[in-house]
Amino acid sequence: MIYEHFKRGVDILLAVLLIVFFFPLGVVIAIAIKLESPDGPVFVELSDRVGRKGKLFRLLKFRSMIPNALHRLYHDPEYKKLLEQYKKNSYKIVNDPRVTRTGKLIRRFSVDETPQLLNVLIGDMSLIGPRPYYPEEIATQRNEYPDSAPLIEGALSVRPGITGEWQVSGRSEINFDKRIEMDAKYAREHNLWYDLKILAKTPFVMLSGKGAV
Repeated sequence: MIYEHFKRGVDILLAVLLIVFFFPLGVVIAIAIKLESPDGPVFVELSDRVGRKGKLFRLLKFRSMIPNALHRLYHDPEYKKLLEQYKKNSYKIVNDPRVTRTGKLIRRFSVDETPQLLNVLIGDMSLIGPRPYYPEEIATQRNEYPDSAPLIEGALSVRPGITGEWQVSGRSEINFDKRIEMDAKYAREHNLWYDLKILAKTPFVMLSGKGAV
């Protein structure tokens, strides 16, 4: 319990410092997004994720795709095959045609994720923790991997993080079954040393772009 309070304090302090640090870059990214597609918003439109204890929250993220990308994926016949690939590949798509030019760049270095620092301040997220899951992703995977139910509950017992074990270990190269094991392990064993190791790896992963799609 003491560590949880300590971690929350560190989250708030570092989130404030990082928001100040990334603010100029965020302004440049926002302008680039609007210049490329003026009809779309700066942030992702549909971004509900599953947080701690199953609570839904809106994840803030710079829009890296065409406007209404998720809605179009599910409802536009043009993307029927892409939707099948999306679900088959654990809710990720390599070389997604919906990604914009600006989106490819900000995804490459994960700076599209920086608005989530506000989610950390609000308390929906932590700097370090399991990557937040889509509601449909959780529901689907419960059906496809019924034995993973305890692992899912374990992963959802802590706040999701901007970075974490999965994020620094390959990200999109790791499928759900392995990912949920990693997340549950983190929730079960996380401590200051564990968090520091993940935090130390994060800048190198961002710069290398490993696992980004």
